[in-house]
Amino acid sequence: MFGYRVPAPDQAMLISGGRRGQGGAPFRVVTGHGKFVLPVFRKVRFLTLAMCEAEVSETCVTRQGIALTVRAVIAFKVGNDTESVVNAGQRFLSDQDQMSVLTGRIFAGHLRSIIGSMTVEEIVTERQKLATEVLETSKTEMAKIGLIVDSLQIQSIDDGETGYIEAMSAPHKAAIQRQAQIAQAQATQASAEAEQEAVRNQAEYSRQTAVVQAEYAAEVDRAKARSAQAGPLAQAHAQQEVLAARTELAERAALLRQQELVAEVVKPAEAEAERIRLLALAEAERMKIQAEAAASHDRVALDRMLIDQLPQIVKEASAGLANANVNVLNGTDGLGEIAAGLVGQGLTILDSVRRNLGTPEADHSADRNGTTGKDNGHSGRVEIE
Repeated sequence: MFGYRVPAPDQAMLISGGRRGQGGAPFRVVTGHGKFVLPVFRKVRFLTLAMCEAEVSETCVTRQGIALTVRAVIAFKVGNDTESVVNAGQRFLSDQDQMSVLTGRIFAGHLRSIIGSMTVEEIVTERQKLATEVLETSKTEMAKIGLIVDSLQIQSIDDGETGYIEAMSAPHKAAIQRQAQIAQAQATQASAEAEQEAVRNQAEYSRQTAVVQAEYAAEVDRAKARSAQAGPLAQAHAQQEVLAARTELAERAALLRQQELVAEVVKPAEAEAERIRLLALAEAERMKIQAEAAASHDRVALDRMLIDQLPQIVKEASAGLANANVNVLNGTDGLGEIAAGLVGQGLTILDSVRRNLGTPEADHSADRNGTTGKDNGHSGRVEIE
């Protein structure tokens, strides 16, 4: 729109003409929004609020009288408040580049002042302390011109050709070098140990790999061997089972044959033997009976024969008496005794024959003979010469 002006986000719009600004400022400050400005009657200028940079390279003398060249970088900007904008606008609006130049000069002076009160060792070892002190001492002065400092960085400290800083750092350098050498040696040792460990690990891995491969190969060989032996083993097992079945069948056949032999041979033989034994017993009993019968018959026949021969025996005995002198002492009784004696002699001969034949009747005959031959108590006596 004609006459309407809007400042950029990092700018402050300064409107001069018309009424005055805050605190009697010759212009009004507008930031963050637009403003209608009457042409011809009002004039608009813009002041940057962006970050600016100033570099400082200053030779300073320390408390020890040693000259040091200090290089620093200052980051600053115009303050966001209206008072800072008014102060900066009144000083730098026509030539805003002068803000960096003036800021550098201000900080150079403060650096010289603060470094003059410090030793080289403090400056080198306490750079942050130096930067903080410079910022603190320059804050009030920078606020007067509407600027604020965001940061101050000490980039370098150089003592030229004096060699003080280098000499000061020599022990530290030696210690650092020694530590570096130790660290290098340790690193080398660690590297060697790591390399040796890697070699051992590689060797162990190779060994394990070889073992695994060997085991795998052995397992494959065993599987192949089992596979190759599977057919023959199955055939052998089958043959073994066939042989076992045949053996069992043969055993059963042998047992059956044994039972058949027992039924066909042993039992009939035992029955025949029993039959023969019974027959033998029966025959023996029959023969015994026959023998007893025969013996009994023989005794009867012998007795009959002896009886039949007895008259002849008596006759023969009496014939022997024909030419003998017989004296009869007792008369008739004596003659009777002679006859009785002849008969007794015949019976004695009969008993003797029986004993020789083993007949039991011989004893009884002997008893009878003894009784017969006894003296009957008669007083007659016969004498035969």
